[in-house]
Amino acid sequence: MLDTMWNWLHKLASPPMFYRFAGPAANGFGWLSLALLLPGIFLSLAGSPPDYQQGESVRIMYVHVPAAWLSMFVYMSMAGAAVVGLVWRIKVSHAFVRASAPIGAAFTFLALVTGSLWGKPMWGTWWIWDARLTSELILLFLYLGFVALQSAIEDRDTADRAGAILVLVGVVNIPIIHYSVEWWNTLHQGATVTKFDKPSIDWRMLLPLLLMAMSFTFYYASAALRRTRCEILERERNSEWVRELTGGIDAVQ
Repeated sequence: MLDTMWNWLHKLASPPMFYRFAGPAANGFGWLSLALLLPGIFLSLAGSPPDYQQGESVRIMYVHVPAAWLSMFVYMSMAGAAVVGLVWRIKVSHAFVRASAPIGAAFTFLALVTGSLWGKPMWGTWWIWDARLTSELILLFLYLGFVALQSAIEDRDTADRAGAILVLVGVVNIPIIHYSVEWWNTLHQGATVTKFDKPSIDWRMLLPLLLMAMSFTFYYASAALRRTRCEILERERNSEWVRELTGGIDAVQ
């Protein structure tokens, strides 16, 4: 069983094999995302009650929390792929890291914007240098720094190694984001879903929140696979299999 899985993963590291796998997989993840998003939006707007303290403003949570979670999840996915790329020198892993960065930056930006929209009525201000908010802003800078670094280095192999090192160094910020509400005095509320005893949130709020979180996650999987396919085509544009795929025309001039 393990040997079969290892052999499949080894084959998947091949750019042509990954390209063929990623297309149908991206479509499947995309449909799953849509199937979860529709009931998630309905329950978020019409099926969940207002909060006894926050009122209707609590509905921002159904976008903010999944976006914030994905901002960290995408970065950790990039870090895992960066390790694989550095250790085993797998080009597909580096392509995945490069493809994921703009998506992670978008989720981080969305988390910051929705957090500000929630903070204004709750805290009376759009922004405060809170530990959670500040570390999340640093995460956005890490994403943007990675994108800028990739654009600044022309040699692809050098850019891959430099980008992977930057991603791994930035991993230290992830536990800071997660545990900031426990380590420091902060205005940001503590954990309500990932508590060890039980979530301190009504199930009518928890259900749409989980649906939105899973929808966002499947969207990331779909978008990352599609972007990785494009990145592979660009990297392998002079390869024989790409020429056959494009009918002898260069994928990227």
